[in-house]
Amino acid sequence: MSVKIYDVIGIGVGPFNLSLACLVEPIKHLDTVFFDKAPGFDWHPGMMLEGSHLQTPFMSDLVTLADPTSPYSFLNFLKEQGRLYSFYIRENFFILRKEYNDYCQWATKRLNNLQFNSEVVSIDHYRDSGSKDEKDEKDVYQVTVKDTLTEKLSVHFARRLVIGTGPVSSLPLCCEDDATLLEQHSSRYLSNKAALQKQSAITVLGSGQSAAEIVYDLLQDIDQFNYTLSWITRSPRYFPLEYTKLTLEMTSPEYVDYFYGLSNSRRQQLIDEQKNLYKGINSELINDIYDLLYAKKLNANIDVNLQTNAALHDIKRLAQGRGFALSLYNEESEESYTHTTKGLVFATGYQHKVPGFLQNIASAIRWDDQHGTFNAHRNYTIDHQQSCIFVQNAEINTHGFVTPDLGMACYRNAHIIKSLLGEAYYPIESRIAFQTFGAPKPQDKH
Repeated sequence: MSVKIYDVIGIGVGPFNLSLACLVEPIKHLDTVFFDKAPGFDWHPGMMLEGSHLQTPFMSDLVTLADPTSPYSFLNFLKEQGRLYSFYIRENFFILRKEYNDYCQWATKRLNNLQFNSEVVSIDHYRDSGSKDEKDEKDVYQVTVKDTLTEKLSVHFARRLVIGTGPVSSLPLCCEDDATLLEQHSSRYLSNKAALQKQSAITVLGSGQSAAEIVYDLLQDIDQFNYTLSWITRSPRYFPLEYTKLTLEMTSPEYVDYFYGLSNSRRQQLIDEQKNLYKGINSELINDIYDLLYAKKLNANIDVNLQTNAALHDIKRLAQGRGFALSLYNEESEESYTHTTKGLVFATGYQHKVPGFLQNIASAIRWDDQHGTFNAHRNYTIDHQQSCIFVQNAEINTHGFVTPDLGMACYRNAHIIKSLLGEAYYPIESRIAFQTFGAPKPQDKH
């Protein structure tokens, strides 16, 4: 039996796989297709707050750091929109979040290798009885896809897979048994905002960028709606995102190499210690929140409570729709207390979840048993042969905190393309940092 076999099937069309789709498009001898169950690209629509922006410069677009001449660059998008001069006059490297979403949607309309409304439901090893090369047989995957509009199933084949399904909304451990609480997650904030602002008391849990953006947004209207606003976090303080230039050198090829070479235990320790490098709040926003609090207090007796060191141990829904009772524990003073609220927002981030469609090929994957996720090789593969199954934004335990960084998307995709082709189609920088990570090698010493 003769079947069409793609060189690559990508699963999920978020920013990272969309970047890959753009970068492989000019490589005519690579036959690719990317599936996503959504009806189209829409990047965190529940957090599309006016004025919110990326925390990486515009060159962290889909293609520029791999190919500055690509027609899929953000600057080309602006030129086609007639807004390049406006962006130039704005003199701000940081793209508005809505603008980034519009840019990615623009790119999807120019690609022919994307299929939306297409949910991958299973992957199996495929053996072609007519093939004479057994080695080729075991490297072919059968991907079953469901059309989400018609429910019709189709089958596709590929020699390589790139998994880019992204993380899912995360809740505190004590909340995981109540799936309905996901409705209060920050990813749904804008759709819930009108109902939230009708409540007498609103509580935001979490201390990252999303929590801060929501607090700032709710603070704008607090005197109009007269609600109590509480911002509660387990962290000892509202950590700013560290954004100094020598720290930014840690988002570099050298640091990825260094981190990958550490022991598993040391890697995990560093991931825990480095959260303020990728989970903190933009310093300007912290200051804006304080300034807005100060200004609002001058004009009205607003009720705002900020609580740190407060770990959530339990949550109960109050009868008759009276809201929630949160059981909290101050980890410094070692005191327990209860906080009640009518409205609630879990700005508690996202976590990686192993896709169910990998079940039938689980034995082909290298697993990190301690964390229940993938144990990726340095070239971003997770199969034992280090050649067939690649991952996007699912390798933080092996490659470090730069994993979700948009600025490293092109670097990772250039590596993936090199593995696919056996040669570097796009130049890959190996040394860009002024500093040395780890003990210097003889040639590094001065």
